[in-house]
Amino acid sequence: MLASVLQAAPDRAPAVIVPDGPTITYGDLRREVERAAAALAGAGAGPGSRVSIVLGNGPEFIISFLGAARAGAVAAPLNPAYTADEFEFYIGDAASALAVAPPGPHPSKEACASLGVPVAEASIEGGEIRLSAGDRDLPQAADPPAPAGDSTALFLHTSGTTSRPKGVPLSHRNLLASVRNTAGTYGLAEGDTAMLAMPLFHVHGLIGVALSTLATGGALIAPPRFSAGRFWPAAQAAGATWYSAVPTIHRILLDRADADGAPAEGLRFIRSCSAPISPEVIGALERRFGAPVVEAYGMTEASHQMSSNPLPPGERRPGSVGAGTGVEVSVRDEAGTEVETGRRGEVCVRGPNVMEAYADNPEATADAFWGGWFRTGDQGALSGDGYLTLTGRLKELINRGGEKISPVEVDEALLSHPAVAEAVAFGAPDSKYGESVRAAVVLRADATLGELRDHCAARLAAFKVPDVVHVVGEIPRTATGKIQRRHVAAGLTDPPAAG
Repeated sequence: MLASVLQAAPDRAPAVIVPDGPTITYGDLRREVERAAAALAGAGAGPGSRVSIVLGNGPEFIISFLGAARAGAVAAPLNPAYTADEFEFYIGDAASALAVAPPGPHPSKEACASLGVPVAEASIEGGEIRLSAGDRDLPQAADPPAPAGDSTALFLHTSGTTSRPKGVPLSHRNLLASVRNTAGTYGLAEGDTAMLAMPLFHVHGLIGVALSTLATGGALIAPPRFSAGRFWPAAQAAGATWYSAVPTIHRILLDRADADGAPAEGLRFIRSCSAPISPEVIGALERRFGAPVVEAYGMTEASHQMSSNPLPPGERRPGSVGAGTGVEVSVRDEAGTEVETGRRGEVCVRGPNVMEAYADNPEATADAFWGGWFRTGDQGALSGDGYLTLTGRLKELINRGGEKISPVEVDEALLSHPAVAEAVAFGAPDSKYGESVRAAVVLRADATLGELRDHCAARLAAFKVPDVVHVVGEIPRTATGKIQRRHVAAGLTDPPAAG
């Protein structure tokens, strides 16, 4: 089971280091996970029930997550920056029996009140987790039975291009396979200390960094959130040996390196994942920080990592996401037939880390698999020695700095404004984030860019709000009346915009 990842280190070894806060040892962490499991089980989070976790980075999240897994429940982490409307959708769609949230007012609590879902508040007091409801601690259940390996441990949502987000259930076996693949790829061990730059509600931060570190007895530096100005002092104070991030964060750290007094050496490696990174940025990172940069490729449906470039002395190929790591990779044509080496097609994978099916969505599941091969929706080509190069996305998701955004959600937010008659959201190239969120609208009444963005901000997390809204006379359609976002985007690379 997933909580077994904590067995690799002695009790006194540091597990989670909070900058300017407590250091949680492995002994502490194992004890607190058991206490959290008993408390969550006592609150009704029994085997198979889902627990929405709405917490920032830190020991509270890790203990609550592993506690839910230990109790046989299904952890369903959510972005704490969501609005109340978004929380209501995601918590309701997960049919959560309980939510774990921070103390004090929070939009997730408004959503839970509307849905009738009980809330437990999580805090760390004196190095111990406190899970409470109101002014009372949650009751402790008797020793919960260990879950089966094929039972679901993690429930996440992945955005679709033509529908609302889909539920992705990942089993204990899926997650442990991905942890083993990641740890093995980079030779993670007790002497490693990872600097957490990614949120734990994403598989990148949770599986690719946190669990892969804890499973190998290393230490995890866990600041509450990413802060460029505090990154290097915290990393150096705790002796970080590696970090993983999206290209946007790498660029920020690179641009500020001299001003922030970043070291020129000391890291064993730097990992990049969740969005494409340019060979130029890879070279600049290696020169400035004196460490090899490895690009990897992952997806939620595959419990994160699917391929990676190797560390030295293996060959790192800028522009490639490397070879499969514990999974088979195949490139296939539109009929599902494998293509010859070097030819482009849809990237497909299979392996023990890949989900079995979307939750309660047989149609989406049927579309997502060719036999036992999961269709990533990405286009790419394989070299003769198995290195994968991605050449574009077949899906229309907007990838803003690693945040995958469904354009349909943005459409719906804009269309709920009384002045908007039609709306189509799309991604546009952006030097900082890879893609920015833009939209084209047909108005039935006057509205400014500020009004439309404020309207979206009340319904969407900040990273989903369109940076630019183009006002057009009509939305181009195909002969059959369908809207193709790429055609809309192609004609709208520059403003004029509303306002």
